[in-house]
Amino acid sequence: MSQSIDLPKVDDFLQELATIQQTGSKRIALLGSRHVPITHQNLIEMMSYALVLEGNRLITSGSTGTNFAAIRGALRADPSLLTVILPQTMDRQPRESRDQLENVMHLVENPENNSLSLAEASALCNQEIISRCQQLICFAFHDSQTLLQTCHDAEDQRKIVTLFYFD
Repeated sequence: MSQSIDLPKVDDFLQELATIQQTGSKRIALLGSRHVPITHQNLIEMMSYALVLEGNRLITSGSTGTNFAAIRGALRADPSLLTVILPQTMDRQPRESRDQLENVMHLVENPENNSLSLAEASALCNQEIISRCQQLICFAFHDSQTLLQTCHDAEDQRKIVTLFYFD
């Protein structure tokens, strides 16, 4: 009796194993909810700081909450290893975010998304972010539809996805 092996699943497993075992730097996307308690923001900031100190390139988006904390940590560690991709243009960001974003060396704006709702622009932005990363770390609530869809899309693209729930 012969056994059938699903080659795409084996390939996925081997690719994931190689990424986990990679000792060099990685391109890590860190995304999450805007509504984050301050204690969680501090943890996210420490995580992004540690990831960048290890030589990883961090990719995130603008705004408050998770992304704001990720940017703050990465800027403290090594600003040259941080890329921020905005869903729209800088002038569409909250004032406190704009102040922080002025210190980001690698900032990508998407003016073509200014006519879209923030949810639509964020979904497109998240797609761009996951296309550039090897691994996604996401902080979400169980009803964070845009973020959860981003995680599913990243898995479909064979990215390593680590999802933390706030609730």
